[in-house]
Amino acid sequence: MGHNQFMNQPDFTAQTSNNPLLADWLTPYGLPPFEHVRPEHFESAFEVAMAAQRGEIDAIGANPERPTFANTLAALDQCGRLYNRIELLFGNLTVSETSPELQAVQRTMAPRLAAHENAIYMHAALFARVDSLYRQRQQLALAAQDLRLLERVHLDFVRAGAQLSGAARERYGAVMEELAAQCTAFSQNVLADENTFLLELKTESDLSGLPVFLREATRAAAAQRGLGANSHAVTLSPSLAEPFLSFSARRDLRETVWRERSLRGAHEGATDNHPIAARIMALRQEQAQLLGYASYADYELVDRMAGSTAAVLQLLGQAWEPAKAKAEEGRIALTAMAESLGQPTPIEAWDWRYLAEKVRSQQFDLDNAALKPYFTLDNMIAAMFDCAQRLFGLSFVEQTGLSLYHPDVRAWEVQRADGSLIGLFLGDNFARPAKRSGAWMSIFRSQSGHQGGTLPIVINNNNFAKADPTLLSFEDVKTLFHEFGHGLHGLLSEVRHERIAGTSVLRDYVELPSQLFENWALEREVLQRHARHFQTGEVLPTALLDKLQAARRFDQAWATLQYTGPALIDMALHSLPNGTPVDIAEFEAEQCRLLGVPQDIGLRHHLSHFQHLFSGSSYAAGYYVYMWAEVLEADAYQAFSETGNAFDESTARRLLQHIYSAGNSQEPAQAFRNFRGRDPQVQAMLRKRGLLTN
Repeated sequence: MGHNQFMNQPDFTAQTSNNPLLADWLTPYGLPPFEHVRPEHFESAFEVAMAAQRGEIDAIGANPERPTFANTLAALDQCGRLYNRIELLFGNLTVSETSPELQAVQRTMAPRLAAHENAIYMHAALFARVDSLYRQRQQLALAAQDLRLLERVHLDFVRAGAQLSGAARERYGAVMEELAAQCTAFSQNVLADENTFLLELKTESDLSGLPVFLREATRAAAAQRGLGANSHAVTLSPSLAEPFLSFSARRDLRETVWRERSLRGAHEGATDNHPIAARIMALRQEQAQLLGYASYADYELVDRMAGSTAAVLQLLGQAWEPAKAKAEEGRIALTAMAESLGQPTPIEAWDWRYLAEKVRSQQFDLDNAALKPYFTLDNMIAAMFDCAQRLFGLSFVEQTGLSLYHPDVRAWEVQRADGSLIGLFLGDNFARPAKRSGAWMSIFRSQSGHQGGTLPIVINNNNFAKADPTLLSFEDVKTLFHEFGHGLHGLLSEVRHERIAGTSVLRDYVELPSQLFENWALEREVLQRHARHFQTGEVLPTALLDKLQAARRFDQAWATLQYTGPALIDMALHSLPNGTPVDIAEFEAEQCRLLGVPQDIGLRHHLSHFQHLFSGSSYAAGYYVYMWAEVLEADAYQAFSETGNAFDESTARRLLQHIYSAGNSQEPAQAFRNFRGRDPQVQAMLRKRGLLTN
């Protein structure tokens, strides 16, 4: 795409004079001026910011001096400050605190932001300078981080079509703009379906089986949706729907919730995502074709540790078939439980969690409802901060009185042992209608060495059911620690160049710091210090802790199949040869048949609502990355286990140096070797999932 695409835009001059997005952000920590920002500010601010960045890009490309690292790569990494801060704010608000007005701006801007990105990567003069430096990189005697940046940026340009010309270049730009619009529509449809569904629990019979914590959560959800003070309701938020499926004695209501979660994005009408996903696949295949790849999976895996579809399928296959065999043992136990309760058999997918909870209680004398009072959100936040202090010497000082985008959001200064400031950490932990489901980490500002160093502002989003107090399941605790692992990866970054700082790493490596940090949530000394009953202050009893740890592999076959099935379907879908039309519903049904997906287990994600794949490209042909990273983290945590100390200082120093602070400053396989002393081995992961016995 040439620069003429930006001509004939509306004149926004009158709208920019009082636009807070374009003013200096004279706020604490340089936070966005949340209280002054309105949806109508974004379009005009983006136009100004895009024009400013285009000017910077033009200047780099037109520089009459010969290309150097400083006047090309470093200059490129530092340009676009205004655009970047607005784009990060916009991206965070559209997923965490959206509105119909903001969604309208999102639909308008998605293709235009894609066009802006295309124009940068298609800038012939800029790419000529980058390419010239890349071709002579071995003779430039660059520092290691500088060489890494050059190699990464060159690959970015090539993968974004910089080497295309003529009609192919024009078509590539059009494809990327339409993809941005389609992905925006997909995610907005999922949110609409999630917000449309509400199951009101009107009688004591409707509440049958629900423990106190879940009754409180359903009461809070009903109040949030505007029902009466004593009403109860279940939404499709995982923090409500999943415990409801585990505890509700009403099989008919469990089926309703299970089916509605499965059918998000699959209802006929305005929010039907099947045609949108099919169009996204056609566009991705065309994108791959234009860039010379046989399939979209081949295109994506060029920039992943796995490197090939075969390597991905080998890993997933090591888990899939053993998990199916192991699940049969669980099915027998669950069927026997159903019969003892007088419930129908064979069991169905909406029965599995409920019956598994009964069997867990029977086999391990462990009642998850009895555990929850020990896991208050505040105590578990304190636990994860304590782990970060013991591993990395960090302290977290809460800052009140800041103007943030929602009252639920909290902020902490992150300090080193000497009191110096590392960054600002935000926590947005509760579900609400204006917020996307799931859990994720994001940033409002990246760490870098620019202008003497930029202070990272990192945010964790969760979707816990808000209550007083908020009690977490142990899976919730793991999610909290997981996202904080991502947060630490962003906060602890010590890299000069923003493009390779923090979490800007390969997709099948980015989950290593997050999944690794989950391990500390199960450490006895952490739980004995922080897991305290919210009413009595009693420490989690040793007997209950023993049961929790003894049961940690219970039903792992079910969890493995729930995850691995969608990962395999993702790879099959994105491995289709270019030009292959796809009926999304038929393809999923056929893949389930070929894989032998057990009907009573089903899939965690169906294609109609699979936001990892279709809300953007980050995890397309990439849902496997969680298991790939699990191989890395299970092996990495053994480094601590081998010392006999989960907080061993020497191991923690290596972890900080090579993993958490290193960003993308070195090739990830080498970074792992530098930490571990060898390549990762798969056995620790399989053992952790109960799929390897010795």
